[in-house]
Amino acid sequence: MIIGVGIDVVEISRFVESLDRTPALRTKLFTPAEGNLAPQSLAARFAAKEAIAKALGAPAGLGWHDAEVVREESGRPRFVLTGTVLAAASGLGVGATHLSLSHDGGIATAYVVLEG
Repeated sequence: MIIGVGIDVVEISRFVESLDRTPALRTKLFTPAEGNLAPQSLAARFAAKEAIAKALGAPAGLGWHDAEVVREESGRPRFVLTGTVLAAASGLGVGATHLSLSHDGGIATAYVVLEG
């Protein structure tokens, strides 16, 4: 059963300008492992964090670091959920998260499906 769906798009150049303007933003939004990635990958991960929040119904108090995007050996992205995001997902009965990322033409996109 599908519990939630979320999608988000980020203009990569605008996102990079925000990171350049406010350097502390990188640390606030991303785990140490995520924070050193290329700009288009950071934008896609930010979109993923926004998309999972939408799929969860956008509850208040979600921690940015509590939805880390990691890459499997195959290259497939997936979430590692902890803390506030894990609690919100568990509360809704989420048993599986599905994540798709893309970046092309200056836009990063993330699509999330939460399954019970």
